[in-house]
Parts: sequence; C-alpha cells; structure tokens
Amino acid sequence: MAMNLKSSGWLLLLALLLACHNTDTDKLVTLHTRLGDIKLVLFDDTPLHKKSFLEMAEAGAYDSTTFNRVIQHFMIQGGDVSANPKYDFYARRLIPAEINPKYFHKRGMIGAARQSININPKRKSSTQFYIVQGRKFKREELTTDIARLNSALPRYLYDGKHQDLIDEFRALQDSGKDEELQQRVLAMRQEIEEALGMNFENTKITEEQIEAYTTVGGAPHLDGGYTIFGQVVEGMATVDKIAALPVDSTDKPLEPVYMTLSIEEVPKDSITAWYGIEYPKEAGKK
Repeated sequence: MAMNLKSSGWLLLLALLLACHNTDTDKLVTLHTRLGDIKLVLFDDTPLHKKSFLEMAEAGAYDSTTFNRVIQHFMIQGGDVSANPKYDFYARRLIPAEINPKYFHKRGMIGAARQSININPKRKSSTQFYIVQGRKFKREELTTDIARLNSALPRYLYDGKHQDLIDEFRALQDSGKDEELQQRVLAMRQEIEEALGMNFENTKITEEQIEAYTTVGGAPHLDGGYTIFGQVVEGMATVDKIAALPVDSTDKPLEPVYMTLSIEEVPKDSITAWYGIEYPKEAGKK
C-alpha cells in the first residue's frame, strides 16, 4: 500500500530526531593533506592519548604542521607543534604510557612518538604521532629472536672454520645489502643453533600477530615499546604516497606535506558498518 507524503515526512523527521539524540557516538578524525585524506578512529581504552590528541586537534594545534619524518616500508611521523609559539606548551607535554598488549604495530595503526628509553624509562609519549606503513614479513622472521641470533653470530663465524662465510657476509654488508644478509643468517638459524647449543625461538609473538604481519604487514620490532592509540580506517593509499616521497638525510620530505585536521561526531554503529570497527558492549546493553 502506498504511503502518503504527509506520513512519510513524519517518519523521516522522527528518524532524524532519534539520530540527533543518539549519544552513543565517537569522533571520526580526518587528516587532510595535498596528497589526499586519511581518516582515523582513536581507541577508548587509551583515554589519555585520545583526550590529548582530540584536544590539540580541536584547538588547531596540528594544523599546518608537517610529516617531518618519513621512512618507506616503516612509518610516517608528524604533528610537531614546537615551531608555533602559540602551541609550544603542547610540545612539552608528556603523556603517561598506555601500552596495551592487544594492540600491535600492524599496518595502519597510530602510535605516539617518544624519546629514547635511556632518558625516558617510563616510555611517556610526546604529542607527535606516527602511522605505521610497514612491510610484510615471512613467518620465520617473526618466530625467530633475531636480536639474539645476530648477537650470537660472531661466536659461530669466528671459530676458525667459516672464513668463506665471513667474506660473503662482509661483501653483502659493504654492498649495502643488509636485508639480503639478514635473510642469509635466518636461513642458517638451525645450523647455528646446533653448533652453539642455543635456541633462538621468539616465544613472545602470538598467532594473531603472525597472521597480521605476514598478510597486511607492519613493524613488529616496535611492539611493546610504544603506545598505540588509534588506527587508520580510510586513506592508507595516502599514507603510501607520503611514505614514497623523496627525503633528505634526516628522513624529512624534500617537499613538505602539511596537514589540517577536522573532526566529526559519528554514531558508533555507523563506524562499525562503514569500517568494521567493533566497540565493546556497554553494561546492560545487548
């Protein structure tokens, strides 16, 4: 049966009123650049970082800052507000670490930059942020404690029996073929373990991490050391464009990429429908 225009108009008005009174919302942040937009959602369970980022974005502190550190197949970093005296106090802000083991550095995650652990043992964050581009890894790279393997390598090489290997590894190093050299060492893991009576298994990585790093990629060596407080939900193609820019010796793009930020209040169920972000159910709700 056809609905008359009057009744359909009332239904539309009712729907709009209900939407306006929907308090179950979240902030959808859009980061605008000359190379495209990047949309972000920040995590509720890193409340200090979320509050700080939104406060600065709403104040316009991040507007006209740049991506000042760009490393292809790793990450893009930006948000240095120290150059603007109006927002210099934000640059001195330190945010207590909110490192949550359920978040790891897969492609698209947003982390808080910080000073080195030597002068910042509590891993407090600065107000600069980075977006993980990363690369894909092989399973054996992830299940090997590469730091321990590399540390033990000289004991294996300098036993008087492996001069050919020493020459090969030096040639790879001198040619700047560091990744090829590391793959060569990984291929010898079992041989080195047996010779030294050691085990280089990485027992800290989970199957969930392995699945993510072998399929979408990321930067696993950062896990556990930095606060991850959000993720990109749209615009990773823009991240890839920024990561591919020519840079100087300090990893700063030769042509600056400025950013401005805008924020929308969006129903959480819309964010779930659009981007697949699942929110924890509140007590008493089904």
